[in-house]
Amino acid sequence: MVATTEVQNPIPQVAASSTLAVVNYLLQHELCDSEAIENQLGQSLESLARPDQRINAEQHYRLWRFAEAITNDPAIGLHIGQWGDPGAMGLVGHVFFNCDTLGDAVGQYVRLHRLINESVTLSLAQSGDLTILSWQPDSPDHYCRLDMDRTLAAAISRTRHFIYPGFRAEWAELAHPRPAYADEYSGLFGGEVRFDQPVTRVAFHAQHLARPIPRRNPYVYSAVLKQVNTVLARWRSQKSFSRKIRQLISKQLSTNQVNADNLARQCHMSRQTLYRRLKKEGISFHDLVEQVRKDKALRYVADNQYALGEIAFLLGFSELSAFSRAFKRWTGQAPAQYRSEHQQEPSA
Repeated sequence: MVATTEVQNPIPQVAASSTLAVVNYLLQHELCDSEAIENQLGQSLESLARPDQRINAEQHYRLWRFAEAITNDPAIGLHIGQWGDPGAMGLVGHVFFNCDTLGDAVGQYVRLHRLINESVTLSLAQSGDLTILSWQPDSPDHYCRLDMDRTLAAAISRTRHFIYPGFRAEWAELAHPRPAYADEYSGLFGGEVRFDQPVTRVAFHAQHLARPIPRRNPYVYSAVLKQVNTVLARWRSQKSFSRKIRQLISKQLSTNQVNADNLARQCHMSRQTLYRRLKKEGISFHDLVEQVRKDKALRYVADNQYALGEIAFLLGFSELSAFSRAFKRWTGQAPAQYRSEHQQEPSA
């Protein structure tokens, strides 16, 4: 049987505050001008100004590649993470550094991490006297060495600045190969660093969790947490909407009903409202249909349950040739070639 589980997420997004860290570094060091950055992002810098503004992760990672290329600095992620103004943080950062203790702050960081980067899952574990934070991208395509470097460098540098200057990691495991600048990690973390690991993880002594945050402001904490929780609730609501639309598209692909007007009517809204709600999540209706078709096509072709002509019909293509052209655009391979290389045994 063909698997029926659908990939639920639209194009993941990243908090604009993370992108602005790169933008500000490039501009303040006069490494390029605003126009060059806007060309990379595909939007104006003014559009990043709102505290809860978000951009597509793909745009964010493209800017990182651009930054590395124009600076010729493969360690630019570490440098930006340590360079940034500790006061120039997004909403989640202000929650973190106004908690009572580091333990409270870490708990909030894990809870709110999807507001920082939807393409990476952050988890927390205890192992003996160590606390371990793990960053796992939802897709290999969403692992960005430069962005991970900046994330880790900013977290440790700000913890030392706001909480305890002597803070150090006992060890760190990084999911990317050992780079030429590997020695810089030792100075950042303080403990052993291992590369080419399955997951990026950082371990530190659990005793640090009880450390109070010296400059915390309970009034700032209360106000910012309320705002962040509102953003989080809106984010969850939006994701629920995306899942609903994706499921409707999936059910109706083989019919002639997959168009915005019909789906909007089923959701009791106008087509313009449907477009607007999807746009808030950084995806268009056309791209969402394309994603669902691609996800199902990859599974169907690899599963070998259906003939290619049947798959074309199930995905709403008028003929096999149209499906073959789309499949080659998605994968660079013809469906038959992809099937021969990825064929799976049919499940019972």
